[in-house]
Amino acid sequence: MSDDNPHSSNGSKKKSVLNKVIQLLRTEPKNKDDLVDVLVEAEGRELINPVTKQMIEGVLEVSEMRVRDIMIPRSQMVTIDINQSLPEFLPVILDSGHSRFPVVNEDIDHVDGIFLAKDLLAFSFNNSTEEFSLNDIIRPAIIVPESKKVEPLLKEFRSNRYHMALVADEYGGISGLITIEDILEQIVGEIEDETDEDIEEDIKLLAGNVYLVRALTVLSDFNEFFNCEFDEKSADTVAGIVLQALNHMPEKGEQITLGHFNFKVLTADTRRMQMLQVTVDKEHKINGKLSD
Repeated sequence: MSDDNPHSSNGSKKKSVLNKVIQLLRTEPKNKDDLVDVLVEAEGRELINPVTKQMIEGVLEVSEMRVRDIMIPRSQMVTIDINQSLPEFLPVILDSGHSRFPVVNEDIDHVDGIFLAKDLLAFSFNNSTEEFSLNDIIRPAIIVPESKKVEPLLKEFRSNRYHMALVADEYGGISGLITIEDILEQIVGEIEDETDEDIEEDIKLLAGNVYLVRALTVLSDFNEFFNCEFDEKSADTVAGIVLQALNHMPEKGEQITLGHFNFKVLTADTRRMQMLQVTVDKEHKINGKLSD
């Protein structure tokens, strides 16, 4: 006898999926590795998609992390000195693309507060003749120990509505900083916004003879665009020739001159360079285009 119920097919499918989930969880995971195995099995059976699996694994990893594991080390921090004038620190803001900056007094171990770039807007539209002072607009700095668990810090970021904290070592010195974005990226992967150096072109004119260049730009394309002859047998990318010349992984802000070109590292982490600022000698004639 046939089943004339039009919903019977959908009901069977839902029951089948539910049974699969129950079967996967019937043996209770005893540790994190067991739980990961369940997630792998669930992905394999298409009960969850790869992105969902990656996020759940990210949450599991974050639950065991401490601030020291994901903080930005002090050597890569971009700071502003409390005694700097607006013309002095404005290029730092523009070059970095960041929105928040620790404000230091004398050295990085003495942080007076946090400067938000957006606070410059109010100053720009203020007709007051008073001299600009960082002291008047910086926010309090939050300091957390290296050993603090990342999970409760994320809750504090959310509940207290702040986005950055300075990290102190056991001796009270500043060892780095951490942002809410650093934590979220451990869960959902890299977060890019309009301030990240993500451009459609590998090579983009900024102004005059200054260009923004992806570090992974193919060296032959770079040679063609800039009418130069860097050795394409010794390196495949622009990052390769910079690394060979420096003989170490450069930090943000580090620069080197090779022939008619000055290469300045704009963004980098401990493993790779991402974006370079390339300044070309004015007397050097470039091609300025790539063949299709």
